[in-house]
Amino acid sequence: MKALSAPPPSRRSWLGRLLTLGAVGAVSPVARAAAEAPAPPGIGQGDAPHKIVYQLNKADEAYQEAIFNSISALLKKYGDDVAIAVVVWGPGIHLLARNPQRPVTELHKQRVRSMAESYGVEFIACGNTMHTVGWTEADMLPFAKVEEVGAAAVMELQEKGYRYLAW
Repeated sequence: MKALSAPPPSRRSWLGRLLTLGAVGAVSPVARAAAEAPAPPGIGQGDAPHKIVYQLNKADEAYQEAIFNSISALLKKYGDDVAIAVVVWGPGIHLLARNPQRPVTELHKQRVRSMAESYGVEFIACGNTMHTVGWTEADMLPFAKVEEVGAAAVMELQEKGYRYLAW
């Protein structure tokens, strides 16, 4: 009889355990590189049983904070069982810019980067909005995915089973 082995822990659960133990500073370079590996390309490719897409279209700090808190709560509740995408357009686009033209707090910059790089949250920038402000993909943060039309990205994610949440 063949022994069953447990699947290897996911990046989210592994990082969660490290943070719980307070061992972030003691992570080996190899483990750190594995945890910082970029997510696979393409939007909405998560096979998680729960999928949600947020609309983020305002530059307002309290509005953005509410969305980040909601995302954090979902990550805490569902761990690896949730795929999260945030489609950003309008005044919210500055959140994903290397050099935003509107104020973006350091805390929000850190939260977005952490959610994208450590937890696999997809941040999708609207190409139409970028064109309006004169930006190209080079003007965006490296983890931001660019889609030609933000509203189309929301629709396509919904077609892949994502639930839409407008704030």
